[in-house]
Amino acid sequence: MISSNDFRPGVTIEYNNGVWQIVEAMHVKPGKGAAFVRTKMRNVETGNVMETTFRAAEKVPSAVVEKSMMQFLFKGGDSYTMMDQENYEQIELTEKEIGDGVEFLKEGLEGIQVLKYQGRTIGVELPNTVELIVTETTPDERGDTSSGGGKPATLETGAIITVPFHLKQGEKIRVDTRTRKYLTRV
Repeated sequence: MISSNDFRPGVTIEYNNGVWQIVEAMHVKPGKGAAFVRTKMRNVETGNVMETTFRAAEKVPSAVVEKSMMQFLFKGGDSYTMMDQENYEQIELTEKEIGDGVEFLKEGLEGIQVLKYQGRTIGVELPNTVELIVTETTPDERGDTSSGGGKPATLETGAIITVPFHLKQGEKIRVDTRTRKYLTRV
C-alpha cells in the first residue's frame, strides 16, 4: 500500500481494476475543507489517461512492475521473439501485446523495454528513435519543396510515414517511434 501523499511521477498503482502510472501529482490544501491530491494517471496497458483526486493520506495498493531490456530477434508466424539482454531468456509476444509500435520492429533492434505485472506482459516500450531504410517512395519533382509538407514513404519494416520531398529510395532515416514522424537523415 502507498499513501496518496507519496505520489510522484513514475509511481505505479493498482486502481479501477488496472495498473496506472502517475504522470502528474499535485497536493492541494484549500482554505476550507480537507486536503487532497489531484493526479493525472496513464493506464500502462491501454495508454488511456485519467484525472482523479484522492483524499490526503488515502492508501492505495502499489503495483510492482518489472522492466526488462529486450532485443527483437525475429518474427515467426504471428509471434515476435524477444531476448532478455541480461539472462538471454527468450519470450514470444503477439502483435496485440506489442501495440502500435510493432511496425517499427527491425531484426536486431535493442533497447526495447518489456513491462511485466504479476507474470504477464502488460506493455512494450520501444526506443524513442529507430533508424530505418526507405524502401519505396515517389521520385521528387522540381518545385515540390516550396509547397512544404511531404510525401509518403514505405520503410524496410513496412511502416508508411511522411518524409520530406528530397528523400530518395535507399536512404537511411531516423524516425520517432512515439509520434511516427521523420526526424533526420542518417
